[in-house]
Amino acid sequence: MSDTLDTLENITYDELQEGDSATYVKTLTEAELVLFAAVSGDVNPVHLDAAFAADSSYQVRIAHGMWSGSLISAALATVMPGPGTVYLEQSLTFRQPVRLDDTLTVNLKVLAKGRRNRVTLACDVRNQNNEKVVTGEAKVIAPTQKISLSKPLLPKITIER
Repeated sequence: MSDTLDTLENITYDELQEGDSATYVKTLTEAELVLFAAVSGDVNPVHLDAAFAADSSYQVRIAHGMWSGSLISAALATVMPGPGTVYLEQSLTFRQPVRLDDTLTVNLKVLAKGRRNRVTLACDVRNQNNEKVVTGEAKVIAPTQKISLSKPLLPKITIER
């Protein structure tokens, strides 16, 4: 699923099978980088200041690590299992920096189903060059009732400096 679909439909605990997989794709824009900094409060200059970043080991501005982590959250909430999912736990290993205009693909794979509707999923995030940027594992409570709903319309947000 991309973030442009108009309908969200979940996959219930009973429908999920070990080995099931799903993807979610998003590109990091300048506006999203700045908005993430504003919302999170993480104003590290390696994210926001090109001159500062030029002297860093990456030599360019990079995304907040948790921006990539938030894409995993979005994938779990909108794709698999989808609406009604309760996020319990997440491990993350950051393997490569994410730069402006990188397109990330979140790959989710069901590893195990447990008691009380618990599901463990492998999380693998890759850039447009198929390089791993984040790996980890998520634990969720999968929904038990089927849900299909219109994707909410979000307000337009502008950035003023």
